[in-house]
Amino acid sequence: MKNNIPQGYKATALGIIPQEWEVMRLGDIVSITSGESPSLYHLKAEGKYPYVKVEDLNNCEKYQESSREYSDDNNTTIKAGSIIFPKRGASILNNKVRIAAKDIQMDSNMMAITPHTAIVDTEFLYIRILHERLYRIADTSSIPQINNKHIIPYKIAVPPLAEQRKIAEVLGVWDEAIEKQVRLIEKLALRKRALMQRLLSAKLRLPGFSEPWQKVKLGDIGDTYNGLSGKNKDDFEYGNAQFIPYINVFSNERIDTNNLGCVQIKPNEQQNTVKYGDIFFTVSSETPDEVGMASVLLEHLDNTYLNSFCFGYRLNNFSTLNPFFAAYLFRTEHFRNYMSVLAQGSTRFNISKKEVMKLKIDLPTIEEQTAIAEVLTAADREIELAKEKLERLRRQKRGLMQQLLTGKKRVKY
Repeated sequence: MKNNIPQGYKATALGIIPQEWEVMRLGDIVSITSGESPSLYHLKAEGKYPYVKVEDLNNCEKYQESSREYSDDNNTTIKAGSIIFPKRGASILNNKVRIAAKDIQMDSNMMAITPHTAIVDTEFLYIRILHERLYRIADTSSIPQINNKHIIPYKIAVPPLAEQRKIAEVLGVWDEAIEKQVRLIEKLALRKRALMQRLLSAKLRLPGFSEPWQKVKLGDIGDTYNGLSGKNKDDFEYGNAQFIPYINVFSNERIDTNNLGCVQIKPNEQQNTVKYGDIFFTVSSETPDEVGMASVLLEHLDNTYLNSFCFGYRLNNFSTLNPFFAAYLFRTEHFRNYMSVLAQGSTRFNISKKEVMKLKIDLPTIEEQTAIAEVLTAADREIELAKEKLERLRRQKRGLMQQLLTGKKRVKY
């Protein structure tokens, strides 16, 4: 065994690591703090401390600087430089780890570990926790959760402090590139959204188009059909056919044909297959703002069906409404307002196909629709290319992180 250990390395419970590195328990190098629930009367739009909830972690990449609510309560304050993360639920599996950029307070679903900086560098520990992934520390036998008993005994390999800082510095270059790319994507998305709203409301006309738009009732240019019916969970464990899931419709202007489910369809079973150009609407949601989300199928699919929580809308032909144009039109703020007005319910909201078909939309000529769709498709492609670059940067960082945090690749310090 010793002959397999490279010179300058040693065997440990965590594997082979450099001689200068030590295996340490997290409980020996950090302080652990759980969040608290404040008085609801004390939460406000501005205050001394950002009051961080799990959902606030979605609004940043690495440093947590703000939140949607603030507190002046005399609760436990988490010091700037602490590493914060969820203590229960699916967010653990999503590895939502952040660094508190300033003193904060947290709700009871959050935890913080504050590094003893004489032993471990904050930036290094953040990288280390990201690499370990929270689910490895957590108990995932039922609902994922993390408590002190999981954190304290968990062991990591710790280089000398100077090497920790150098590793963090090297990986920080990748973090900066990633954050820059994230900001670019956000800027491109905002620009596309503004362009979409102006083009699809006729506030901005493309060169060569000046004809007035015509008002058209949806029920006059197409008809609806139902999604799958008479199915139980066993029909979806395997299948001889495909179906478009609810989340695919809800999340995308255009159906993602790489995100389809399997369903068993019996011979002679009467179900509606989907076709190119079909428009799908979600019929139910927890909030009126999210009901009636639309997505358009812009590819040809065989033997494919729609989930039972949506309905399909099939155009009589494409001479009045271009499906590519429809993909953008039905996601505009203007059309979304129509849908939220139609939402019915108290705890869960629904829309009626019949009422949706009564809606009237303003349409330009088919030529102008095509031109608008081409402009917005180009904007989408620019966003897609930026996202592809972001994913490449993240893959490169993960590969380098693996090398640096195992000591296979060393840095000079």
